[in-house]
Amino acid sequence: MFHIALFEPKLPPNTGNIIRLVANNGFNLHLIEPLGFDLEEKNLRRAGLDYHDLAKVSIYRNYLEFVNAMCGKRIFACTTKGGQSYDKTIYQPGDIFLFGSETSGLPTEVLSSIDPGRRLKIPMMPNNRSLNLSNAVAIISYEAWRQQGFIGGK
Repeated sequence: MFHIALFEPKLPPNTGNIIRLVANNGFNLHLIEPLGFDLEEKNLRRAGLDYHDLAKVSIYRNYLEFVNAMCGKRIFACTTKGGQSYDKTIYQPGDIFLFGSETSGLPTEVLSSIDPGRRLKIPMMPNNRSLNLSNAVAIISYEAWRQQGFIGGK
């Protein structure tokens, strides 16, 4: 199916919510260290409820390790600096949606490694900075899944 990657996430409730999300849409979750929390943190477990065992989660020591593991797959940077609206792109199973940390987004060196045509944005009202990370992941992941006819869902 598809993949969600979180680059150095900082807030455990967001990651917990995303764990619950991927357990429900069948995506794989990839966490790129350093993380701003311990995976056993109470807030993470509370937000993920009892979905931790149902989610496929992998952890990488750094971005290079992640990229090497994902070799051959298309990576889409999900960023307020994107030039392509998320709903104007045709997704393919195996695509990766990369999101930056809640506090700083994706660093320039990571963003510049991704083709400008694969830098996605979610439209927002002018002068607003960003959406909550788990909300942004939900919006983009469900569009990709919708394009596949919600395969595997009920």
